[in-house]
Amino acid sequence: MSKRPNFCTHVTMLERCFKLQAEGTTVNREVLAGLTTFAAMAYILVVNPIILHAGGKTGLELAGLISVTALAAALGCFLMAALTNYPIAQAPGMGINSYFASVVVVGMGVPWEGALAMVFWNGIIFLILSISGIRKAIIQSLPNCMQIGIQCGIGFFIAFIGLKNANIIVDNPFTLVSEGDILKPAPLMALGGLLIMSALTVRKFPGAIIVTIILLTILGLLIPSGDGTITEKPDGFFGLPASMGQTFLALDWLYPFRHWQTALPVVITLLIIDLFDSLGTLIGLGRQSGLMNEKGEMPRLNRALTADALATIGGALFGTSTTTAYIESATGIEAGGRTGLTSVVVGCCFLLALFFTPVLTIVPAAATAPALIMVGLFMAQGLKHINYRDLLEVAPAILTALLIPLSFSITHGIMAGIIFYVLLMALVGRAREVTIGAWLIAAVFVGFALL
Repeated sequence: MSKRPNFCTHVTMLERCFKLQAEGTTVNREVLAGLTTFAAMAYILVVNPIILHAGGKTGLELAGLISVTALAAALGCFLMAALTNYPIAQAPGMGINSYFASVVVVGMGVPWEGALAMVFWNGIIFLILSISGIRKAIIQSLPNCMQIGIQCGIGFFIAFIGLKNANIIVDNPFTLVSEGDILKPAPLMALGGLLIMSALTVRKFPGAIIVTIILLTILGLLIPSGDGTITEKPDGFFGLPASMGQTFLALDWLYPFRHWQTALPVVITLLIIDLFDSLGTLIGLGRQSGLMNEKGEMPRLNRALTADALATIGGALFGTSTTTAYIESATGIEAGGRTGLTSVVVGCCFLLALFFTPVLTIVPAAATAPALIMVGLFMAQGLKHINYRDLLEVAPAILTALLIPLSFSITHGIMAGIIFYVLLMALVGRAREVTIGAWLIAAVFVGFALL
């Protein structure tokens, strides 16, 4: 009579698959980290469908897009875990989804079937670049000061998003941004949550981030805001997922070839945005989590980039814009995530979300904002690695770190920083110290800016 597998057997299997002991982590810590990452990025289940739907202008059905978003995110997370064993989650990218819907489909009049085909072929090109090692070579050609600037810039970006989401920082027609009314319920709750989260972290309380998010979500049900409460009461707890039959494998595969004059600049734009968004995110997360080795290199980087490319291809087949690595993965890493088990947990949460969307989407921005702010502050600690006595390191690093959040774009921040770096090195007579790869990246960016 065969023995039934018990809990210890499952733990042993997870240990063997994800090398938990070697990475200095446990199953409980990885699960907690996965839940933390999912809580920080669950908003994508609501936001991505709304952006792609564009008020009905794109022709894509809103309900089906929720299922598409969840499945694309789950696939991306599973691919990253299987190929790299990294605690990095993937989902349809923000920013690039706006470009897809507002610029390409609505603005240029490209049918969504043709636009999805552009995303698909862009993913194929990505895959070729990843397998060939070209994308890895691009990262290795970036000087250390630029990598530090990217890490810290992403940290500032995450913190800025958190401050913005909680209305602690708001737009201002005269100063661009200014302090919001922090005495209003949502900003006050977010600031209080940041204090609680920080205190728990200092005291090394397990699950400080996810516990604070849950606490604030529950508290939000009791705090009035506008016509209701900060946390909206769910319509229910369970719901069947909507069909994604409209978009699944509905690409107009040959549209980019039939309309190459329209498609070529779009594919190039998608390529550059996704390339440097993913590279910037991987560099930042790699440095924060200690995935970088003593040489400043990220092991299994080509596999991570391949997972990114395959997720983009799979997402296009499902019916969404480019899928990419998410900076919110930093919340799970800060919570202790060190292996692909964290990513698997995130992926499973996205699959469960297909049935529990009414509950999972009620987490308010004021509850997740403290996590984003605190993680951003942790990532910004990379500034300590800059040689402040050398302006050739300080200037490009700080400029990049500032421009990523201020331009609200990882790609544009890297673009400005690398161009500034190579020109500065040339002007001081040290052009030979700049790698050929850095010169080529700067040249590509200049050409991209002129398009």
